[in-house]
Amino acid sequence: MANLALLFLFLFSFTVATTKADSFSRNLSPETLGLKREKLSHLHFFFHDTLSGENPTAVPVAQAATTNKSSTSFGLVVMIDNPLTVRPEVNSEQVGRAQGIYASASQSEISFLMAFNLFFTQGKHNGSSLSLLGRNSIFSGIREMPIVGGSGLFRFARGYAKAKTYMVNLKTNDAIVEYDVYVFHY
Repeated sequence: MANLALLFLFLFSFTVATTKADSFSRNLSPETLGLKREKLSHLHFFFHDTLSGENPTAVPVAQAATTNKSSTSFGLVVMIDNPLTVRPEVNSEQVGRAQGIYASASQSEISFLMAFNLFFTQGKHNGSSLSLLGRNSIFSGIREMPIVGGSGLFRFARGYAKAKTYMVNLKTNDAIVEYDVYVFHY
C-alpha cells in the first residue's frame, strides 16, 4: 500500500511539473492589452536611396569576393538610413526614415532582399515604425513586399507595401521610389 501511495505521489508530482513547464503561453483577448478595433491605414511617401555625393544615405558595407564579377552584384550588402518624404523632391516634408539593409540576392536578375524599418517622425505616427521584409526585383514595374510587424501605433501590424521606381540615375545608382503601404493595426 505504501508503494502504491508513493507511485501516486510521484505520478501526481510529474503531472503538476509537466503542466507548469508547458504553461509558458496562454491565450489572451485583445482587450486585455488595451487593443480596440483593428484599423486599415494607407501611407504614401517617397523613399530616397542616395549612394552618391558627400552625404550618402545608402552605404555598401559588405560584398562577396565575386560581387564585382557578377552582372547582378550578387552578394552586395547595403546599409540604409534613407529619408521618406511626402513628394518626390528630397527637400519636401520629411515624414520618416527607412533604416536597415538591402542585399543583392539573385544571380539571374537585379533583385534585393529588403529588411528595414520604416520609422515615422511626423504627425500622429511620430515614434511608430513598420517592419518590412521581402524581395524587391527593382526593374519590375510595381513590387509587393510584406509588412511583418510594427511598433507604437502600428503594434501588431500586418500588411504589404507596393514600391514603384519614380526615378533612377544609372550612373550613380541613386533612386527615388514611390511607396504605398497598406497596413492593418490596432
